[in-house]
Amino acid sequence: MSDLSRPKGPKIIAVANQKGGVGKTTTSINLAAALVEIGKRVLLVDLDPQGNASTGLGVELDDREFTTYELLLEDLDLNDVVQETSFDGLFIIPATVDLSSADIELMSSEKRSFLLHDALRQVQMDQFDFDFILIDCPPSLNLLTVNAMIAAHSVLVPLQSEFFALEGLSQLMLTIREVRQTGNKDLRIEGVVLTMYDSRNNLSQQVENDARTTLGDLVFKTVIPRNVRVSEAPSFAMPVLSYDTQSKGAVAYRALAEEIAEMNKAGSRSHG
Repeated sequence: MSDLSRPKGPKIIAVANQKGGVGKTTTSINLAAALVEIGKRVLLVDLDPQGNASTGLGVELDDREFTTYELLLEDLDLNDVVQETSFDGLFIIPATVDLSSADIELMSSEKRSFLLHDALRQVQMDQFDFDFILIDCPPSLNLLTVNAMIAAHSVLVPLQSEFFALEGLSQLMLTIREVRQTGNKDLRIEGVVLTMYDSRNNLSQQVENDARTTLGDLVFKTVIPRNVRVSEAPSFAMPVLSYDTQSKGAVAYRALAEEIAEMNKAGSRSHG
């Protein structure tokens, strides 16, 4: 029986798309930073062996002694793996390339699909008082991504405004459906956010029209523009909101954060 005296806990959102280069990590970093700006406490879980979310928030390789690899495979104290970033209210569990072997090692565990779920729901997590936990998933539908989906309340899907974008989405939706049947019946789609959008480009407009026609209000009102500042920010190890606070990219991620915060205040969307 669940402990009714415990706080409700943070909203856990997996940021996932099996295609690489769609703005998944960029969205994870900048959405986290934008939620912090409006007063939320946020944990970013880097579940991608490339560790780009960790690098993008200024966590040096030498400072990644304990990572998501240890979180999944060892019984570690959360205080050892949850790190502060240089942004007040934004915390991270970093990743290194070690995580790429976790898939194989997880196979021997009976609870292999539920390890992240259990790790993020330890009683010890309450002390951090997070409002949101964002999980930056690897660009594949592997056991790590399944762990993220079983751990999460919902999935946020960045969709690049390019040809064939919607075709790739069907495989992801299929995985979400399977996860609902096997391990997380309450999993929902938080929404689909169009990324790298160029309003001068007919193709971007066509992809947006197709997405809104096909997916309806699953598509966020906010679209993330193709913006050089967004691309430059990671090389300075900071979100675009800090790198160029007035840029179109920063403004768009603030709008997305407001949309998500408002949606979760009213209660989660029931569709998906």
